[in-house]
Amino acid sequence: MTDEASAAAETNVARLQELLDLRRLDFTSASSETDFFLGHSQYKPDGRVYGGQVLAQCIVAAASTLPDDRLIHSLHGYFLRAGDVSEPIEFGVERLRDGRSFSARRVHAYQKGAPILSLIASFQDEQPGLEHAEEMPTGLPSPEDCPELLEIIGDDDSPQVTDWLSKRPFEVRPVEASLHAPEAAAPAGREQHSWFRTSAPFGGDPVLNAAALAYASDFNLLEPVLRSQQLTWRSPGLRVASLDHAMWWHRRVRVDEWMLYVQESPAAQGGRGLGYGRIFAQDGTLLATVAQEGMVRIKETR
Repeated sequence: MTDEASAAAETNVARLQELLDLRRLDFTSASSETDFFLGHSQYKPDGRVYGGQVLAQCIVAAASTLPDDRLIHSLHGYFLRAGDVSEPIEFGVERLRDGRSFSARRVHAYQKGAPILSLIASFQDEQPGLEHAEEMPTGLPSPEDCPELLEIIGDDDSPQVTDWLSKRPFEVRPVEASLHAPEAAAPAGREQHSWFRTSAPFGGDPVLNAAALAYASDFNLLEPVLRSQQLTWRSPGLRVASLDHAMWWHRRVRVDEWMLYVQESPAAQGGRGLGYGRIFAQDGTLLATVAQEGMVRIKETR
């Protein structure tokens, strides 16, 4: 990596850390059980807030109302409206329950007085218990043997690439042919694999690492739907939007270490497609499981 590329990577990761540094608002609601925070957005050329960013910020907001050693283990959320990158986002955290081992929080992300995302997250003290986990696929190339996504895209100077993909704080190395490639052909297969990690050191804070993993979990989780239908991101008339997101953390994570994202699509119907993913550490440890349903439609073009 050149000095210029290294500096850009560090800037992108620093920007993610800034996005996760929410400001607590000093006013009370009708319910003393609600806390409020304020955050901002990463720029995207389409003007819409990236869903993974809001998920990550909701995790940080909810975790701010809990002891440091009670960490998130699951969330279930719905994307309700498209967010505006030019507007701040207000997060309201409702304290639903605090038990001896588990805590539950409801978080709403608001813009212009309306919720853009609503989720419930559960947190738990780390405890011993029964253990088993799915095994990581074998026979795949290492991350060093896979090209970085921006290398695959090449000289594309569209705003989608220069103002979004090139400024994401993660390095992504697809194993299969990328659906972002300029000359991407109709893909084969219903499963895909990508290596990923932050493009610069991120630090060891467990809350921020869990939040950053949620940020990255929204990367291309609906791509297997496109693969199953032999579509690419450049297919004419393609319209894709996330509807909901569910995630389970099985282990503490370090997002600046290589992870493998295994993604597939169990079903599509009614203009909706379901993406399902598992995230493994490079040593094979299952770190997290993710599911997302999205609107996937082909608009007729004339």
